[in-house]
Amino acid sequence: MSGRALVIGLLAFAVLFGAGLWYAQVYAYYDRVDGLDAVLIGGVAVPVSDYRGLDGASSPLKLRGCFRLDPAAVIAPDAPNPAPLSTPGWFDCFDPEAIAADIAAGRARAVIAAENEPAGFIRIVAFRPDGRAFQWRQTELD
Repeated sequence: MSGRALVIGLLAFAVLFGAGLWYAQVYAYYDRVDGLDAVLIGGVAVPVSDYRGLDGASSPLKLRGCFRLDPAAVIAPDAPNPAPLSTPGWFDCFDPEAIAADIAAGRARAVIAAENEPAGFIRIVAFRPDGRAFQWRQTELD
């Protein structure tokens, strides 16, 4: 086998493997969840609209959601250290940096929607006074 054929074969393998790895990280392990009409917050089903979300069976941390709700309907304790996690670039309604900045500046309120859902994870819902809301899971509050 010539060196040129070996190099071309290795490069082709690397490109195909890289494309497969990129697809797996960005698309394959996410499931779209759209059209929910309520989100449980503190054990209460709060009506929502325009729900767009992600979830995945491979990790509880894949949950993200964007929706609208009535802020007056939320009765839950504040989350002491909310930390929105990043999302794939194609899921554009969830901007973790903007959400974190709004929470830090008092332009949004983050509450504990559920604890141990599943065991060891906390589901957080953050919402702005205009009704735009977001949810995600994280592993700790402090």
